[in-house]
Parts: sequence; C-alpha cells; structure tokens
Amino acid sequence: MDNHFRFHNLSRKNMSFEEIYAHIEWFISQDPKAQYILMIGTDSQIQRNGTRFITGIVIRRVGHGVWACLKKHETTKRMEHLHEKISMETFLTEEVAQLFTPEKRQRLFTLILPYIDEGSSFTLEGHLDVGKGKRNKTKIYVEEMMSRLKGYGMKARVKPDSFVASSYANRYTK
Repeated sequence: MDNHFRFHNLSRKNMSFEEIYAHIEWFISQDPKAQYILMIGTDSQIQRNGTRFITGIVIRRVGHGVWACLKKHETTKRMEHLHEKISMETFLTEEVAQLFTPEKRQRLFTLILPYIDEGSSFTLEGHLDVGKGKRNKTKIYVEEMMSRLKGYGMKARVKPDSFVASSYANRYTK
C-alpha cells in the first residue's frame, strides 16, 4: 500500500490501513453488544517550513475504552489562509473515510447487528476543527465542511464535540 496511508500509535508504527481495519474489526468483535463510534478527524499546525496535518482514527466502545491511531501528512506550503487550511483538513478526513468502503462499513455493522435489540450500535463520525461560537473565526466554514462530511455518510461533529480533530490530532501537530 502507498506510504501515504501509513498509520501509527504509541504502541505500533508503520501500520497499513488493512492492519488498522483488522484491529477495529477485532476490537468490535470482543464485545459486539456494545455501542461503537468510529471517529475520524484532522488538525493542522503551520510549521516553519510548511504545514503539518495529523489525521486521527478513533474507535470508541462507549463507556469501555478506545483504540486510536494517526497518520501524518506534511506539505512544504505554509497554509496561512484559514479556508485553505480547514479545506485541506476536511479533505484529509474524507480521504481516510473513503478507505472505509461501504463493504468494510457493512462488515463492521454486521458484527453488532445481532445485538441491535439489546442496545448495540455503530456510528461513523467526522470530526472537524471548526466551531459555531460567536468568536470562532471558523464559524463561516462550518456548514460547508459539515455538508462535505455528510456526503460521505458521516455524522459531522464540530467543536466542542469534535475531540478527535481538536484534541487527539491537535496534540500531535506541534
């Protein structure tokens, strides 16, 4: 697989998307009666010689832990214009979301399907590093970016509910 799609976390480096997907599938299979939220989000930081983007993937078993990984993307361009930077963050989130093809999503959903009546669920969320607050400079881009993620069948989240982008990925952009 292309080196562009290499992921890591604190315990493993250089994972392919197929390894990530297999781990998510395993994670869900350990307790298919639970509620799951698969979250993808990207944040960025302008560096001296360009812009660093970090995309996080987090699978959350509600009330019972998470497993997460991330991928780094760096450009030599300093993306100073806010719309350009937010657009690129959204694009990188969409790019990873596309790896979860309808067939892959269906396989994950099939794991929890027998337990739907017992409260099991599976949701896919896209986390955007934008907010609707009056003082937030990104508020004018919220609807545009949310509609892009919804086009991929994702539930779009913004600050303060978009912690994969605004907290997890943010931590690694520095």
